[in-house]
Amino acid sequence: MTLQIREPFESRSFPGPAGVPECAPLKLGLVIPTLREAGNIARVLGMVRAALDPLRIDYEIVVVDDDSGDGTGDVVSRIARQDGRVRLIVRKGERGLSGAVLDGWHATDAQVLGVMDADLQHPPELLPELYAAVAEGRDLAIGSRYAPGGAMDEWNSVRKLLSAAAVWATWPLQRRRLRAKDPMSGFFLVRRDCVENLPFQRQGFKLLLDVLVRSRIRSLQEVPIAFGLRTADQSKANFRVGCDYARLLFRLYARKLGFGREAAVPSSTIKSHG
Repeated sequence: MTLQIREPFESRSFPGPAGVPECAPLKLGLVIPTLREAGNIARVLGMVRAALDPLRIDYEIVVVDDDSGDGTGDVVSRIARQDGRVRLIVRKGERGLSGAVLDGWHATDAQVLGVMDADLQHPPELLPELYAAVAEGRDLAIGSRYAPGGAMDEWNSVRKLLSAAAVWATWPLQRRRLRAKDPMSGFFLVRRDCVENLPFQRQGFKLLLDVLVRSRIRSLQEVPIAFGLRTADQSKANFRVGCDYARLLFRLYARKLGFGREAAVPSSTIKSHG
């Protein structure tokens, strides 16, 4: 794999947020949630490490597996024994992408928190560009299908229309000067201090929208991605995903419009490490 990096990361120092002096590279904690990904996960971990190693930064990859039962955990465990930067968390009796990501973020002390899918629909080779955006001062960096240069070429017209409608529905929820073109993305990095000590909903599959609405982000950057096809196993997109998204929209709109307190739902708080 050839990584195109604008300039060598090992020779750079990165500015912090506005007004903060230059600082050493920030540690990245990348969470990869899995459910029956035995056919993908070894390749994904190899590609992620190949993308991140040239950056010469401190990082760890936290695989959070929902007790797949297909050997996913065994594959990750073998790799973790060879590379201490890879960790495995197995959740018992719980399902849901948002909760898995939050559990992974809670388990790392990294200053930059990230997430990507395990099915290679998110291109690992773009991790350096996402990391650079945060390291150079952005609070949030999003792998975006809707940014100029992004693509969903393999999607049929109905799926594209539904996706566009789902994005449009988020527009009034987002802050006027911080609107993301792809608030549905599952591929992003965020500064820990922007999300720590805030309650995020564990249910559902669209954590980024919750982050955009609730967190303390002051700036964001979208990096265009070509959304790929799964290389193994089966897609988990189903009617439940749509229902969970509708419930999240309802709760966020109720919060925005001040219709009483949000319904009690399971939530997680990312604690400070330091």
